[in-house]
Amino acid sequence: QVQFVESGGGLVQPGGSLRLSCEASGISIIAFTMAWYRQLPGKQQREFVARVGAVAKHYADFVKDRFTISRDNDKNAIFLEMNSLEPEDTGGYFCSTETNPRPWGQGTQVTVSA
Repeated sequence: QVQFVESGGGLVQPGGSLRLSCEASGISIIAFTMAWYRQLPGKQQREFVARVGAVAKHYADFVKDRFTISRDNDKNAIFLEMNSLEPEDTGGYFCSTETNPRPWGQGTQVTVSA
């Protein structure tokens, strides 16, 4: 059974930084393009944040060079370094494989507020 455990979220002031982690089990992530999605308050749909393949990385336009996605296949984990956080970044952050359907974990909550 595929499972993702996200961690690293929390409360941070505008302009602050967080590093999110996602540990996978039940799969070997080396075989997959991995991604981060987020669910904003009051929204049902999760929106794409960033994805990482074997080498290539892609980001949503709103990231604007503030976030960096990375992967460690030996640890079966991916990460999201987030800098210059804005209140609009508040939401639940989830990792998954770029497959259809996507398995989801419980996510980790990020709150950006003064």
